[in-house]
Amino acid sequence: MSNRVGLLDLEKHFAFYGAHHSNRVNIIIHTLFVWPNAFATLLFLYSTLPPILDRSYLGFIEALTFDGVLRLDIGFILTVIYAVFYICLDKKSGVGVASQLLCWTGQFVGHGLFEKRAPALLDNLFQAFLMGPYFVLLEVMQSCFGYEPYPGFKARVDCKIENDIKEWREEKLKKKLM
Repeated sequence: MSNRVGLLDLEKHFAFYGAHHSNRVNIIIHTLFVWPNAFATLLFLYSTLPPILDRSYLGFIEALTFDGVLRLDIGFILTVIYAVFYICLDKKSGVGVASQLLCWTGQFVGHGLFEKRAPALLDNLFQAFLMGPYFVLLEVMQSCFGYEPYPGFKARVDCKIENDIKEWREEKLKKKLM
């Protein structure tokens, strides 16, 4: 059982995201497109200038590069943040490009045609970008290898997902009847 709260509550994040991805076709679409999307975003950010405005620091920045490969740019900083966050969520799996347009279009088509529910990013943009790639990774590890961050994780999350979907459907029905 998880004893983490807030930002590091993996069970809460996984249940939230799982409730937005219950249709099999939509799950497959997201499995194929989330990581390339995250990767493409990082590639774009790797071409940005280092986030230091004062040009007097450029010599220091150049000293921290390795033949131009390692740059302290926004892409590198974001990659480090993602890696540290995923490891903090779950050490076991945390350690362990299609174009942006194709990936985003595929995901929105998956939600519109198959899930019949708005993407999680419309409910919580921050959580969607932060948890989307990790959700797909953990979902694949769970489905293919039976991986669980701790015993009972899947059963507890599945129950939360069912309840969230039930509440969402009831709310949707109420709006329709009004």
